Amino acid sequence: MNDATPLESGSPVSDTVTTIGHSACPHDCPSTCALEVELLGHNRIGRVRGDAANSYTAGVICAKVARYAERIHHPARLLKPLIRAGGKGEGQWKEASFEAALDLIAEKFDRAEAAFGSETVWLNHYAGTMGLVQRDGIHRLRHAKRYSNQFDSFCTNLAWTGFAMGAGGLRGPDPREMAKSDCVVIWGTNAVSTQVNVMTHAIRARKERGAKIAVIDIYDTPTMKQADIKILLKPGTDGAFACAVMHVLFREGLADRDYLNKFSDDPAGLESHLEARTPQWAEAISGVPVAEIEAFARLVGTTKRTFFRLGYGFTRQRNGAVNMHAALSLAVVTGCYQHEGGGAFHSNSDIFRLDKSLLEGRKYYDPGLRWLDQSRIGRVLTGEAEALNGGPPVTAMLVQNTNPANVAPEQRKVIEGLRREDLFVAVHEQFMTDTAKLADVVLPATMFLEHDDIYRGGGHQHIMLGPKLVDPPEGPMPNHHVIEELGKRLGVGACEGFGMTPRDHIDHMLQKRGLGDFDSFREEKWADMQPDFETAHFLKGFAHKDGKFRFRPDWTGTPAANRPPKRMGPQGPVDRLPEFPDHVALIESADADHPFRLATSPSRSFLNSTFAETPSSKAKEKRPDLMVHPDDAAALGIADGDRVQLGNSRGDVTMHLRLDPGQRRGVVIHEGLWPNSAFEDGEGINTLTGADSCAPYGGTAFHDTRVWVRKV
Repeated sequence: MNDATPLESGSPVSDTVTTIGHSACPHDCPSTCALEVELLGHNRIGRVRGDAANSYTAGVICAKVARYAERIHHPARLLKPLIRAGGKGEGQWKEASFEAALDLIAEKFDRAEAAFGSETVWLNHYAGTMGLVQRDGIHRLRHAKRYSNQFDSFCTNLAWTGFAMGAGGLRGPDPREMAKSDCVVIWGTNAVSTQVNVMTHAIRARKERGAKIAVIDIYDTPTMKQADIKILLKPGTDGAFACAVMHVLFREGLADRDYLNKFSDDPAGLESHLEARTPQWAEAISGVPVAEIEAFARLVGTTKRTFFRLGYGFTRQRNGAVNMHAALSLAVVTGCYQHEGGGAFHSNSDIFRLDKSLLEGRKYYDPGLRWLDQSRIGRVLTGEAEALNGGPPVTAMLVQNTNPANVAPEQRKVIEGLRREDLFVAVHEQFMTDTAKLADVVLPATMFLEHDDIYRGGGHQHIMLGPKLVDPPEGPMPNHHVIEELGKRLGVGACEGFGMTPRDHIDHMLQKRGLGDFDSFREEKWADMQPDFETAHFLKGFAHKDGKFRFRPDWTGTPAANRPPKRMGPQGPVDRLPEFPDHVALIESADADHPFRLATSPSRSFLNSTFAETPSSKAKEKRPDLMVHPDDAAALGIADGDRVQLGNSRGDVTMHLRLDPGQRRGVVIHEGLWPNSAFEDGEGINTLTGADSCAPYGGTAFHDTRVWVRKV
């Protein structure tokens, strides 16, 4: 129960008196931490802590959210609606009322629709908040107005698809079971920096059970520095490593054949296929020595309570779906799903089943309308016919919860498109981001403690309430308000789902799920939706109709959480996808002109482009730099701290070099999504990343980029 009552708006509380309010972190992170917030008055907060009563958060949150007062009370926060007064990107603005700004947006949308049809308008959004009401309500306006559909391809597709190909769904063992494991394998996620609660439970297992922590990644991350076993791969070679490990498991009698015969589709075919996938074969591809491959295989093959925590790093390579499927297959070959503290987990997204039909206006959804791939926004806005997907040019946009001028691939194309004089862009934001700088209208937005919302934790099993705890400063308005007001102005305000408050929508979702309502949830704070042990561990069968795990996936026919609509069809080179788990060289390989592979990995102090404005985060990250192996730097005649330029056919970027032996030669790392203005040429790291769609169901390979590097 909630034993501390949040302040009501306007309560006369001194800044020296602290009341504790309860919320959930809204940011794009699987942890979705339960929060305790110091409330210093009706509009000020102090420290933010993890809620110890939540069994997954367990009182631990990341440092950037702990310092959230820096962000919510930042002096550069947007407080007034702004209308462009000069050329695009010149920084000349005039203030306006919220009503006048909304009137202008509606007028421009109506004018664009009259000229080109409704599909000319694009409501571009993503995961700047993970709250269902404030994030997904934009679809209600999209569907009611018959604006272009959006295909979300940034973050999850390759990992979700690879997992679903094998297991048939997105769920798995209770992630709290990591604390009951004898071996925790953290693969494809830098949990110390991006999912701190994974480490909470893994380290508990080490302290209480003597568990080994194995980390598999492409460079010596802060997570790898805490590992007992370190597996350092070349980027995009996870599948080769997994196959060689499975080869050893079969060769040395460590595969659980009884389990395989009961729960998988073709274990004999897999074993035959893996005969040629030896450790020697994998070493040549992945760089991992034979001895390390064999030692890891024996560890997981003899440790029944092995928990494979598979992360979103799999989504960042063009062959990521294949790699995820191979890594997941390894857990099936060992049979570790049969044991508490064992199995493989990626996301619990399938277990929540909240009804968002009213929130999203599903009654008005038309899959036949054209779809725009968010990853190809640069190609869309510069008018490439394939990216426009049979529809008109985009001439009007509303951008919420995303910052495409900074976070999207092919940055030069994105900015070229946003600078078009015939394109009207409205941005609803908290700070003057790279995208907001190029807008025609900028609306100030509230932050998560200033509005009501509800969250679900893909990295755990809780549905969590985030009630309004403090009043916003004068000016900013919630996303829900903007969608509702535009709906009225655009003639759809009477459609089903409009006219409801955020609490109405939360009540509807909770009641349809049998979970009470906003008020009861405010008392309880969260609901634990974890399935029973046998369901979670697939001991009643995997989620395919026949209950069998698929070693031989149907790459173009299997349902998945974010499968492209029929109008888009399969994506990427599906003809090259393998019959069984394997290494497939779909990656952007280095060549003579581009001898390095670049990964643009998350930093500890930023979350995508969020927190790049807060002083403590900037101070900790210092400046954009490129991590280069000392031997590679020596061969290039470059010293630590030198300015370097890296580039490819998409562009070039200048930053400083930092010597770091923590990756294999030929691999360079840039951490953090810095604003474009943080680079001396005013162009960010996504100048270099590509927007090629990845097989089979789409995705963006942000860490799969070849570059050249030279001293400036």
